[in-house]
Amino acid sequence: MRLAEFHELLADEFGRAKARHIVHSHYLAGLGGVVGDLVEDGVDLRRVWEEVCRDFDVPEERRLGRDLPGR
Repeated sequence: MRLAEFHELLADEFGRAKARHIVHSHYLAGLGGVVGDLVEDGVDLRRVWEEVCRDFDVPEERRLGRDLPGR
């Protein structure tokens, strides 16, 4: 997963403002760090996204992002 895709998934699911808040302040106990710090440290983005989805109870059918025409 590319960084741009990771941020797009966050924004699609939570909205841009909440996505920024999650990146800067949400602690992922399963990975032992704040989302943004884990990303900066090079943790696999797919793992980070999966942990965010678990923490916020994102349904399985929305974990791959919105289904948009031309995507």
